[in-house]
Amino acid sequence: MSNDNIYVLVGVDTETDVGSNTPYYEGVKYGTPKLLDLFARKGIKATFYVTGDCVKKNPEMIKKIYDSGNEVGAHSLMHETVGDPLFPLPGDNPLLPHEVEPRIKLNTELLEEVTGERPVSFRSPRLMGSTHVIKALENLGYTSDASYPMYFYREQFEPYYPSREDWTKKGDSTVLEIPNFADMTMESNDPGLERDRDQWPLFRTEGAEALVEKIDSYLNFCEDNNYPKFLCFYIHPWEFHPMESEYSFGETTVIPYEFITKNCGEQALIEWEKVTDELLARGAKFMTAREIAEMYKNKNQD
Repeated sequence: MSNDNIYVLVGVDTETDVGSNTPYYEGVKYGTPKLLDLFARKGIKATFYVTGDCVKKNPEMIKKIYDSGNEVGAHSLMHETVGDPLFPLPGDNPLLPHEVEPRIKLNTELLEEVTGERPVSFRSPRLMGSTHVIKALENLGYTSDASYPMYFYREQFEPYYPSREDWTKKGDSTVLEIPNFADMTMESNDPGLERDRDQWPLFRTEGAEALVEKIDSYLNFCEDNNYPKFLCFYIHPWEFHPMESEYSFGETTVIPYEFITKNCGEQALIEWEKVTDELLARGAKFMTAREIAEMYKNKNQD
């Protein structure tokens, strides 16, 4: 594994619309086929991290993802906080430690029932992972987790095997942790959270050029510090289908911040294709999470 190579994992978090602030699956129904078509045209594969609720309500689409040759991974039973919260969410009740494994287990079984293959790749909703999540994944036979938010923890800059006592530290877990990249060279104007370092949703709100600038900044950071160049992304099917500015259902109206729904639909697809082309032009190798875990396992056995 050469430090000159650029490895790319496109993680597609497959859940309800507008960051799960609605109960709808319009993005899964109409955005997913657009992404599958784009990936096929570019000759690349991605990992779709699917919630248990999504696979129950959209089994045909999840089977279509699997049959296309892309990887189907798990994203917990619902779009819920399975690990350590990074920021407060209204009405959010993070799972208790003893609840984590049974819910991921059910997510696993639902996916296996539809695809015929047991998933081995996981991502926590909203990148809110934890040590309890890693332990549960290890018990369930998973080989990778792509939950680590680099913008927040700012300590791990390449795939690593986490500690069973603290998932943000290196250790001897059998689950490979794949960090989601962020701009580690900029001066943050967001004390504490430092979310302005993050990649999402720049491709859609500011355009491909803005995200490519962060990509190049991170690649330079890796070059300067002799880290392998791994770019782990997170996008969502609902970003590739037009979203409304507000949603009313039951006794509630949800009005998302503008950046959540800005340019969702055709413009997002155009910009993501530009990002893909820029990565391909740089010689990037697109891999699924399963393939990355296998590569690291083989590397450790050599």
